[in-house]
Amino acid sequence: MSRPAIAVLVSGGGRSLENLCERIDAGELDVRVGLVLSDRPGAGALARAERRDLPAVVVRCKGIADAAEFGRRVFAEVESHGCELVVLAGFLSLLPVPSAWCGRVLNIHPSLLPAFGGQGYYGDRVHRAVLERGVQFTGCTVHYVDDQYDHGPILLQRCIEVRPDDTVETLAARVFEEEKLALPEAVRRHFARG
Repeated sequence: MSRPAIAVLVSGGGRSLENLCERIDAGELDVRVGLVLSDRPGAGALARAERRDLPAVVVRCKGIADAAEFGRRVFAEVESHGCELVVLAGFLSLLPVPSAWCGRVLNIHPSLLPAFGGQGYYGDRVHRAVLERGVQFTGCTVHYVDDQYDHGPILLQRCIEVRPDDTVETLAARVFEEEKLALPEAVRRHFARG
């Protein structure tokens, strides 16, 4: 039986894409990357995809009249590449999910949702907000995507302590180490559900 194909949607450098590929190469994740899709033509993740000889496309949301049309174009690409699961790995555009794809789109977010989530909360902005608020714990969340930013049923979370001497950079690095474990595990759990 062939391994299921996932589409990895990216906007930035592609560290999470690279992590997934490394887990696949190590035999720890029984899927294949059937598509890398970016909403930004210059995204570093596209270079990673090229180095790994992965199919990659750009679908820009800029210039598309409405979010629904953007979503239709994205999922047309996903379907044309035979993917069964969509993984948002640092994808910053709001992605309307067609009803046929509900429960088949995952997102990873660098906080313990619902805290520090929503429009405008991504990357270092999240970690800065965590430190400014003075919370004692943070981490990452993998959840199923609905039509709101950082919303939808949570599949798993990983938690770490915020240290008194943490900076945005040290906190971001430690949360990313948790993301590297959480995202492959979430993909495994999704397919284990049947």
